[in-house]
Amino acid sequence: MLKRYLPIITWLPHYTRRLAGADLLAGVIVTVMVIPQSLAYAILAGLPAVVGLYASILPLLLYTLLGTSSTLAVGPVAIIALMTGAALSNVAAPGSPEYLEAALVLSLLSGAILTLMGLLRMGFFVNFLSHPVIAGFLSASGILIAASQAAHLLGIEASGHTVMALGLSLVENLAESHWPTVAIGAGSLVFLIAVRKAGKQALMALHLPPALADLLARAGPVAAVVVTTLVTWQFGLAEQGVAVVGEIPRGLPPLTLPGFDASLWSTLLMPAFLISMVGFVESVSMGQMLAAKRRQRISPNQEMIGLGGANLAAAFTAGMPVTGGLSRTVINFESGAQTPMAGLFAAIGIGLVTLALTPWLYHLPIATLAATISVAVLTLVDTATIRQTWRYSRSDFSALAITILLTLLEGVEAGIISGVLLSIALFLYRTSRPHSVLVGRIDGTEHFRNVKRHETETVSHLAMLRIDMSLYFANARYLEDTVYTLVASRPELEHVVLICSAVNLIDASALGSLDAINARLKDSGVTLHLAEVKGPVMDRLKHSDFLDDLSGRVFLSTYAAWQELKRPPDTD
Repeated sequence: MLKRYLPIITWLPHYTRRLAGADLLAGVIVTVMVIPQSLAYAILAGLPAVVGLYASILPLLLYTLLGTSSTLAVGPVAIIALMTGAALSNVAAPGSPEYLEAALVLSLLSGAILTLMGLLRMGFFVNFLSHPVIAGFLSASGILIAASQAAHLLGIEASGHTVMALGLSLVENLAESHWPTVAIGAGSLVFLIAVRKAGKQALMALHLPPALADLLARAGPVAAVVVTTLVTWQFGLAEQGVAVVGEIPRGLPPLTLPGFDASLWSTLLMPAFLISMVGFVESVSMGQMLAAKRRQRISPNQEMIGLGGANLAAAFTAGMPVTGGLSRTVINFESGAQTPMAGLFAAIGIGLVTLALTPWLYHLPIATLAATISVAVLTLVDTATIRQTWRYSRSDFSALAITILLTLLEGVEAGIISGVLLSIALFLYRTSRPHSVLVGRIDGTEHFRNVKRHETETVSHLAMLRIDMSLYFANARYLEDTVYTLVASRPELEHVVLICSAVNLIDASALGSLDAINARLKDSGVTLHLAEVKGPVMDRLKHSDFLDDLSGRVFLSTYAAWQELKRPPDTD
């Protein structure tokens, strides 16, 4: 039981010096790479930059103890920062003590929700977030995040959590653009885009090994931070109006205790739930993909507990909501991390930075962080999935498109909630009309196929109806209508066989419909049979009276039913 909730117990006894060396190297690399990200995402959420560092220390330690992925790197990420800022701006003014307090409450609620769902083994719940909805939400969020950073790149004021509000605010203040800030922002943006697109190839042209070239290319944000910080300091650009990070408190995170305000908690409960679900989906998707590359596996339910613990740690150490980040996880993986201990080493590294090096970050331009965020979120815009969904399913595309539009026009909460509700509605609509076909025998075989698609053998007094979906409350009445329409259209029918090879579930509502079908067909002189009923479904039927009242039989196979029923009784 202890090993189930503390995965570290399973791998720590086998921890070797070789593993420690690989994890230490990965931890150092991740430390260097994620410091600009941590600062940037805290600012994106409307929080002091140091909060991003605080959220990258103790949460990593908790994930090391509780997580199952050997490479997942936990900390602030762009999409969660955006959702955090949107949630907190509804309850307090950015920069106020109440805003910081609300951030702690949001972290606490997110951690509690994830931990509770993990303990209850409710990882399945995220299945309600369909892939098109997630793709649409992330794509729209990427656009929204990039738009929110335009003001920092231009050195002007802008507010709002929708594209419309941000756009109007930017247009109103565009004339006040601060040109030194524009130069720094545009220069950083061009440099980061160039490094992302061609940095690896350029370094390989200098005869660097591919792995080293890739690592150095990923260090582009670090280079941008160092260069622009030095330039700002050397030329006194902060005194000329260039916004900088400013003084970052030295020292380890303080212990904090989120306050209990019932109205605040109730207001933040739904945003915390959405942040938890989106963060979990992002983390588990990345964790499973990288685990598969090493023929490893992760436990989604335990991952919920690990991420929940990380968020609880953030709540009690002046942090913000966290999850497994895409870019930092890829860096961790490609740097050779072998166990979650790499996260602990990264936490130690970030802790040392907050103890000793924060004064060096005073002159870091906000525009550089804005450029870092803007380039990073480009990967969220998933045009490939949008195009494929359009070609494959227009109904799924409608859910994706509505999610994008509402996220851009109404905000992140409205976008994802509407996307989830529309996905559920589409699922209920589709499954409320289960696909069913009349089948006949392929001549000379024991195979049965759709009579409209294949040349088949049929007999007039026997109808063999294949049900291609599980039966539950939403489609039970539709099945009744299908069978009654079939019987009414064929007066010569004497037997109806429901082929249940694709039926994995018959709930109580569907059982009631089967009882009604059986009774009505019996009154019409038609015998009802079942064929190819799966074991678990049959086990449930045996706990009811249906099999005792069934007018016909349950056949092991469709062919057995055909052999038995194909001849009318009067020809025997």
